[in-house]
This record gives sequence, C-alpha cells and structure tokens, in this order.
Amino acid sequence: ARRGIRLTDAYSNSPVCSATRTALITGQYQYRFQCGLSEPLFMDGLGLPPEVPTLPSELKRHGYRTSLVGKWHLGDMPNYGPLKSGYEYFFGILGGGADYFEHRHLILEHGYKSEGLIEGTTPVEHDGYLTDLLGDRAVSELEEADREQKPAFISLHFTAPHWPWQGPDNEAPGVPNSMHFEGGNLRIYADMIERMDMNIGKVIASLQRLKLIENTIIVFTSDNGGERFSNVWPFTGAKTELLEGGIRVPTIITWPKEIPAGQESDQLLMSMDFAPTLLSAIGKARKNFQSDGVDLIDVLKRIKPPFNRQLFWRYHAGNQAALRDGKWKYLRLAGKEYLFDLHYDQHERADRKYLESDRFEKMKSDWLVWNDTMLPYPEGMDSHSVTNFFPDRYNVESTH
Repeated sequence: ARRGIRLTDAYSNSPVCSATRTALITGQYQYRFQCGLSEPLFMDGLGLPPEVPTLPSELKRHGYRTSLVGKWHLGDMPNYGPLKSGYEYFFGILGGGADYFEHRHLILEHGYKSEGLIEGTTPVEHDGYLTDLLGDRAVSELEEADREQKPAFISLHFTAPHWPWQGPDNEAPGVPNSMHFEGGNLRIYADMIERMDMNIGKVIASLQRLKLIENTIIVFTSDNGGERFSNVWPFTGAKTELLEGGIRVPTIITWPKEIPAGQESDQLLMSMDFAPTLLSAIGKARKNFQSDGVDLIDVLKRIKPPFNRQLFWRYHAGNQAALRDGKWKYLRLAGKEYLFDLHYDQHERADRKYLESDRFEKMKSDWLVWNDTMLPYPEGMDSHSVTNFFPDRYNVESTH
C-alpha cells in the first residue's frame, strides 16, 4: 500500500466467491449469466460459456501470456475451464476450495472428493502446501513470460484463507478438526494468512529480480468479505451477507511507473471494474467489449478526482438487496429494509429510512429498475448458501 494506492470503499461483486469471479473475468454484473446466479457455484453443469469475451481473452489477443494460477470455480471440464475462457496456462483447482496437503476438496457429509490439482486440462500430483505451490508456480510463469519476451497477465487466485483450516504446520487432511464448522481457530487462520503473505512477497521479489516491478500493475483484493475467524471491524456481517462485512474488501493497487505512491482513496470500486480499467491501462480498450464496470485508471493516476456512482447487489439467500449511492446505502435483509449513511455510521446500525424517506424510496426504486435488467433467479432455486455457511443467522434478531 505504501508504494501504491489503498482503496477504502472497494467492493466485491458478491458476498460469495464464484459469483464475484464471474464479474471479475467478464467485467459485467454476474446476474447477466446463469452461472452467476448460483451463489456459490456447485459443479452442477453450469459454467462460464467459452464464447463470452473475458479480460484474459482480450489480453491474449494483444500478445499477453495469460495464466491462471490457483482457483477457477467457474465450471467443470470438459465444457468449461480456464483454457476455454482466455487463459493460455492453468495450474490449480477447478472448485471452490481444497485440502492444503491432499489438494482435493472433501465434504464430509457428502463423501465427495474433487479431482485435485489440474495443469492445463490434466490432473497432476504434487507434494507440498497448496499456498506454496501456487506462489512458486506464479513465479515460474513470470519467468516463462520473460523468456518468451512477452508481457504477462497472471491471475494468482490463492485459496487461502478458505477452509479447510490448515496452516503449513498443522497438517490434518480430511479430518473434522480442519473442516468448515467443526474446526479451525485464530492461530491457524493467522498461519494461513501469513503463508499467503510470504508467497505474495515471493512474487514481488521475482518481479524485482526480473526488473519488471516498475511497470507491473499489481492488484490485491478479495472475492468476498470475511468469514468465521476474520475481523471485519468497523463493519458488521460476513460472507453470504450484503452488510458491509460481506462485500467491502481490502483493495490495494500498485503501478510505480504510473500510480503515485502512498495514496488512499474513497473512490467507489467493484470487482467488475478491473477488466475495463486494466484494458485501458495498456491502451487496448475495445468498444465492443461489453462491460458494466467503469474505467478508473485516470482516478488511480490522480488525473481525475474520485466521482460518485451507483453500485448494485442482490443475493438469493435471505432475499437480500443493496444499493450504494455516494455515502448512502439501501439494504434489504431478512424481510426488512434499511437506509444507512456510511460516512456517519459504517457499522450499519442507525437506520435513516424514516428521517430520509424520500431518499429511501428513490434508492429502493432505483434498485428495482436495475433488477429488472438482470436475469431472474431460477424458480425453486435452492438457498444452499444459507444452510452451508450461517444456518442460524437469517433472522432479524440474530443478524441485526
């Protein structure tokens, strides 16, 4: 953050992973795609259609070596996959998470194991802690692009700190004390974060060694807010909720050659903005690349000041809805509606809908108009994300 810009009002497109990843790769609201309506995506035949233009497919057209290292979670092979959606190289997992030592996703109650690590389209076996394997492979991809004398675009999608709760020194593959609800503690969570941090440092060191650091854009962000052992203060809520703790995420961007160092900005930003912003940064924005996101490169460079915009969300579990407009936020959660002034009350406790009734009604109306432009949720859609993540939270008394 000291060498770039920290964005204090940055958001994920969804409070769960695969829906946000749909928006990240396409630059569009995830609700425009059937796979984006599954929150999160289970391998049920859905996926990102290969014909959809993506950020990596655009960069590949312009000579970039495009690599995904880590988590995909946008559909299972052979119909879907990173190599069908613009990535030239893939090393990682197809699903939402995996054991950090066995590299397979085990769900005890279903007895289901994924295929493990994939390289390209082929299952492979490697020994080691998953976070370390991903960090090392990102470094090798940088070196390969350098040997080819091609610019690199690497999506380094660590699974950390996604469960199972396993630090590098507490190997417990496939046993209950590492599983989602049955296991974990603050020390293990810290170990997982520290190891991720170490591997980010490894990638930055390789950019310095290759003399690429000055003209490389690095984006650090998350696909949803905190869960279980994370600290989201001063916000409330968590993963699967449209409270700030479920969608406002740490975001740091560095580009020493172009972005002044030591900045902090309250520019409103969403995951889908990275596609148009990065394409603009390399001067390759294309008019027929459909995007709901906004090109923010001039704001990051301090050529233009921050500006207001509207950001919209919905989430099937709990019939949730949200709209951020400047400092104001409209929220619908568990059958109740709220209006919050986030500059005055980041904790989302002072409901202003009666004091600002006109504003409340206008924002609610704006959300309804926007929602009519998106795909509807399938009839009878299973709200599995409620029972899987927070089985007791979806009532007003416990949540709010």
